[in-house]
Amino acid sequence: MNKINFLTAGESHGKALVGIVEGVPAGLSVDEEYINTQLSRRQKGHGRGGRMKIEKDQVEILSGVRNGKTIGSPISLMIKNLDWKNWKDIMSVGVNKSVDKVTLPRPGHADLAGVKKYDFDDIRNVIERSSARETTMRVALSCICRKLIEDLGISLCSHVTAIQNIESSFVFGKDDLANNINERADSSSVRCLDVNAESDMIDAIDSARKNGDSVGGQFEVIATGLPYGLGSYTHWDRKLHAQISGMLMSINAMKSIEFGNIDTIRNQTGSNVHDQMHSEDGKIKRITNNSGGLEGGMSNAQPLVLRMTMKPLSSLVKPLDSVDINSKEEKKAHTERSDSCAVPAASIIAENTLSFVLADAILDKFGGDSMEQLKNHYKISAKF
Repeated sequence: MNKINFLTAGESHGKALVGIVEGVPAGLSVDEEYINTQLSRRQKGHGRGGRMKIEKDQVEILSGVRNGKTIGSPISLMIKNLDWKNWKDIMSVGVNKSVDKVTLPRPGHADLAGVKKYDFDDIRNVIERSSARETTMRVALSCICRKLIEDLGISLCSHVTAIQNIESSFVFGKDDLANNINERADSSSVRCLDVNAESDMIDAIDSARKNGDSVGGQFEVIATGLPYGLGSYTHWDRKLHAQISGMLMSINAMKSIEFGNIDTIRNQTGSNVHDQMHSEDGKIKRITNNSGGLEGGMSNAQPLVLRMTMKPLSSLVKPLDSVDINSKEEKKAHTERSDSCAVPAASIIAENTLSFVLADAILDKFGGDSMEQLKNHYKISAKF
């Protein structure tokens, strides 16, 4: 990323989460209510744990916005952790030797590698920053970029395609509108657009919760309204799908990302995979979108379609076998309050986080220090 940069800070049970995003043009209309809407979407979903009953994430804009519009300087945000009042002693900034140390790493989590890397004797230091609580601020910051791309006519949506081995039959079509998909998905507790699969997904999550276990799954994120030529084929690090992969795979518990119609790409010959062209009203159109809106590392004015697979969460109520990092005694892993399924929430996180890459690619291609300049450049130069 070149134009847009961001940084988050804060621990899961610390006083607050803070973040800064820079590179946003002046004159973009932004308000806290817009950001809070996305934060609320992130907190929902069947399978969420007790933490979401405590927190009511509300952002406070600290700088970079005046009279409802960005002013070109870094934008800083803060979200208070309401649960911090219950963790003041454990998360004390000052020395507190009376706090018990966490010494039993959870398989699948950052615990063991983290304490080895940083020479900790207390896994709590790893737990607090490796927690997906960090994505709360990431979503908040990404909303600034989401507003930028929306002002240019680009829409984002997401929906859950699978929980465990239960798959949705919904297939995104060229006539589907992003806003309609989000409205329908948000009305489902698992964000699934297949009513029959939805019921089975809920049952799978409930079964995992009852057994002290967790389930993963898959979701799809779609961006519509993109022009030709975001990203570039000229260098490895400028390819749009590479930038998107780096950004979205940094979301907690993600194990894979794929673009386009993978079943067709994997199982069919080239003549049945590549999206053929035809002329319509003086424009080049596609019959299919198996490539998922990407060719040669660039957007091709088709909907950008990607899928991500999320592993079952590694914080289990029914702990797995572990080894004490200090005594080397074999015991059960540390237990931490957790969700039994966070796939619906993860789809919201990815949907919003995609905005960082798309906004950066747009600013890189079209430029502008203000939204007025950017919109003028976009109107003149964008090709569809």
